[in-house]
Amino acid sequence: MTDRDLKTMDDQRTTPDGSGAPRAPLPNRSTSGAVGASDAPAREVEQAAPGIAVTDLDAYYGAAHAIKGVSIDYAPNRVTAMIGPSGSGKSTVLRCLNRMHEEIPGARATGQVLLDTEDIYGSSVDVVAVRRAIGMVFQKPNPFPTMSIFDNVAAGLKLNGIKGVDLKQRVEDSLRGAGLWEEVKDRLAEPGIGLSGGQQQRLCIARTIAVEPQVILMDEPCSALDPIATLKIEELIDDLKQRFTIIIVTHNMQQAARVADTTAFFLAGELVEHAPTDKVFTNPGDERTEQYVTGKFG
Repeated sequence: MTDRDLKTMDDQRTTPDGSGAPRAPLPNRSTSGAVGASDAPAREVEQAAPGIAVTDLDAYYGAAHAIKGVSIDYAPNRVTAMIGPSGSGKSTVLRCLNRMHEEIPGARATGQVLLDTEDIYGSSVDVVAVRRAIGMVFQKPNPFPTMSIFDNVAAGLKLNGIKGVDLKQRVEDSLRGAGLWEEVKDRLAEPGIGLSGGQQQRLCIARTIAVEPQVILMDEPCSALDPIATLKIEELIDDLKQRFTIIIVTHNMQQAARVADTTAFFLAGELVEHAPTDKVFTNPGDERTEQYVTGKFG
């Protein structure tokens, strides 16, 4: 691991006290098959994940009021898609869910965001612990450029100081979980940057799940990928929701229809509608939603 990679890794985290040691005032994972929600997925989940409940979320970029009083529940072990035109606020909401929004100079957020029963904006909550529990997969694959495939996956474990795990086994399990193991098992020492775009994105997903988060946020994870790689990511999302709660931002309404259990439509910083995906696309409850999904604007 080079100094360059360590700096890149440090740039992606914030430690309020400078110690780098995450506290854990966040809900523990359950290994039961029950989701604890009345609208649980039909097939039994592998690992119950918490949901996220957002109440009166407002977000600002300086004086600009970007998100206006958003309240929404993200169901556990479900995929929720957030759609809307550019500038509607969906990516800002996503970044507020693991407190990345506040890393932007002049940006701030108010309101309540509950991970299970814990307010992630509470004064006693460590931001590092929040970002470990709520992982992020970005629009553009971002493997650490000078690290091997193995070290890319192990990076989060080392960065968080996670001890007492079999590193080789965790890396293998994470690559299997990301649907990448069979493609790279004989190339683990090769640079991660040498993989194809779709493989790089799955490598980044493996890096995210290696630290065993509870929620995975995805910001347009397929926008830079070809149709075949996109299909693999979409199939992977369907598998991952058996272990994680997944929230995805997408401009691709067909993708939302394929992967999401529920879909939320945002416009001008406001939540217009959130309902089961088939209802949003076939019988929306708001005229603005109907106009957007039928291509009349956006």
